[in-house]
Amino acid sequence: MHDGGMHDGGMRVRPITRAALLDLVEAAVKPESRHIAIDGPPPARPDELAEAVTSRLRALGRSAVHVRTADYLRPASLRFELGRTNPESYYERWVDLPALGREALNRSGRILPTFWNPATDRATRAGYVDAEIVVLSGELLLGAGLDLDLAVHLEMSAPALARRIPPDLTWTLPAFERYAEEVGPASFADIVVRMNDPDHPAVIEP
Repeated sequence: MHDGGMHDGGMRVRPITRAALLDLVEAAVKPESRHIAIDGPPPARPDELAEAVTSRLRALGRSAVHVRTADYLRPASLRFELGRTNPESYYERWVDLPALGREALNRSGRILPTFWNPATDRATRAGYVDAEIVVLSGELLLGAGLDLDLAVHLEMSAPALARRIPPDLTWTLPAFERYAEEVGPASFADIVVRMNDPDHPAVIEP
């Protein structure tokens, strides 16, 4: 009997609209959920999905704030210590994980939405906001010891990522390859979405 999905190595790959994907993530958010991660490489558009999830949660009456790892980078002197296009540095020292845990994922309800401005290489001096839920978006988020209640991984195959990544970011490809091999985020994320074509997502189910 045909079930409307493709099969890939024992996994079912079910095409889904972006609207239905938003419904799926919303349904996975439990009353006690506080920290939600939308993890994926830039071409998978994790920030875009996280912003939509945040808006949906607010519409449901939950106070939510969207935090991007791009606003929690470490100072340039640390990021670029091994060179401006070093994939190992991108993987290991790009994001200020201690600051992210302290200021955004602290379960206090007082959240710093932005921490560091990479353009000025200075603290953003943002004010704290009150929020029940933090929706965190960025890349290489899982397996980093962050305190998360729900993890959504936007997966791209290596060829798809190589085709779609912006030319100025091709140097980061080895970092994503290492992430897939060493962390295997798709093996433990709560929701895994294949984003080889971000306009036509597909949910990967056991």
